[in-house]
Amino acid sequence: MGHDGTRERVHRTPGAVPGPADQGHRTPRPPDDAAGPVAGERGAGAGGTRLMGRALTLAYERRVVAEELTVAIPDGSFTVIVGPNACGKSTLLRALARMLRPRSGTVLLDGRDIHAQATRTVARTLGLLPQSSIAPEGIRVADLVARGRHPHQGLFRQWSADDERVVQESMAATGVAELAGAHVDELSGGQRQRVWIAMALAQETPLLLLDEPTTYLDIAHQIDVLDLCARLQREQGRTLVAVLHDLNHAARYADHLIAMRGGRVVAEGAPAEVVTAERVEEVFGLPCRVIDDPETGTPLVVPAARR
Repeated sequence: MGHDGTRERVHRTPGAVPGPADQGHRTPRPPDDAAGPVAGERGAGAGGTRLMGRALTLAYERRVVAEELTVAIPDGSFTVIVGPNACGKSTLLRALARMLRPRSGTVLLDGRDIHAQATRTVARTLGLLPQSSIAPEGIRVADLVARGRHPHQGLFRQWSADDERVVQESMAATGVAELAGAHVDELSGGQRQRVWIAMALAQETPLLLLDEPTTYLDIAHQIDVLDLCARLQREQGRTLVAVLHDLNHAARYADHLIAMRGGRVVAEGAPAEVVTAERVEEVFGLPCRVIDDPETGTPLVVPAARR
């Protein structure tokens, strides 16, 4: 909450939510009153899947990253995309989040082209935590989290008691409630990451995409963030999609894995089906053994010793 005890000043900032519609892509946007499905409405996606990419060709100017790429995100899952550097996993996430327009193919959200839907509609359905987030200088934790409510505001819908409740619940869920009055730029890396997740939660989207949410965090904070993500998926029924570099973290926390190499999906399914010694060597070029994690029973990759 601001020093004046209100949130009003937060909601006068244009483009307040750094979600899929506000991350710097320059794709032409439809007006907010363009025809689109009501948030939460089921579309015609495969098997009830709310988010999928169909026959995607993804490119940055002349560099093609992936061609004819098709993926479907299971509803209610914690899906993790893994693969070596430059394989296209973050590019795929950007496309699913409407940050990158496919050169060809379609990203479907609730059965409709995500680029044909109103910006505000998408922002009420799909939230994004990008790889690098920069908070406005001097902003306090509660004010940053409150920006997650921007898609729910409008000309005739201003800040309400329900908005305040959601902000408080989001901070409590991520363990940052006691930091509400602190300046974001004074927090540790792990604390800042929890604040950004709280802001994404305050957006109240059933779909949440996270691009390398554990980058730059030490091992303890990595586990804290992943435990939090798993709890959100399990207790709130949200669909989470994350890009992770650590294969053992992915195998421990995901219930659906997508393994990529060279811009294509090599394998997908449950971690026990995807993470095998043969598959790890195929995808990462890493000779290894795969054993049961003694803590969780999930696959654990042990690299072969170098001789």
